[in-house]
Amino acid sequence: MTTPTHPENLLKQVRTDQPLPPLEQWNPEFCGDIPMRISRDGRWFYQGGEIKRAAMVKMFSRILWKEGERYFLKTPVEKVGIEVEDVPFQVISVQRLEQDPPVLVFETATGERVEANAEHSLRVETDPDTGEPSPYLMIRRGMEGRIQRNVYYQLAEWAEIDTTAGVERWVIGSHGEHFILGEN
Repeated sequence: MTTPTHPENLLKQVRTDQPLPPLEQWNPEFCGDIPMRISRDGRWFYQGGEIKRAAMVKMFSRILWKEGERYFLKTPVEKVGIEVEDVPFQVISVQRLEQDPPVLVFETATGERVEANAEHSLRVETDPDTGEPSPYLMIRRGMEGRIQRNVYYQLAEWAEIDTTAGVERWVIGSHGEHFILGEN
């Protein structure tokens, strides 16, 4: 195992003005864990200090990789482990394209646009103690984004009630797929 590169040096290996890099084709050596963490609210930290440069956060998000339940930053020459408290992305906005069928287009804090569909599904976890919903959207490569509360409220406003087998559910559609936002 080699010593991990300092995160600043990773900037030299990845361009952010291109399509996402082909991480699935890269098989670098695991170089160990680095003291980097993505908090539950989507902020990125290195050695305890918040990374405030949006360009760095965007770059890191582009080389983020998930294997099992672990997260890594991956380049052609190295792979380093990082900590993710919940999920790595934050979904900050949504648009509904009024077409047939309607399409929901989400945007992450790092500027990715994702259309909800069979591959990019919505799900809502409900805390069994508080009943509080935690909505998520599949972003890419098995990694999800937490849908911010204001975006969830917008989805709830667009949702329709579906009653199946006596159970009332709030459902929203995109690309012909239907996603359950909650039950009564």
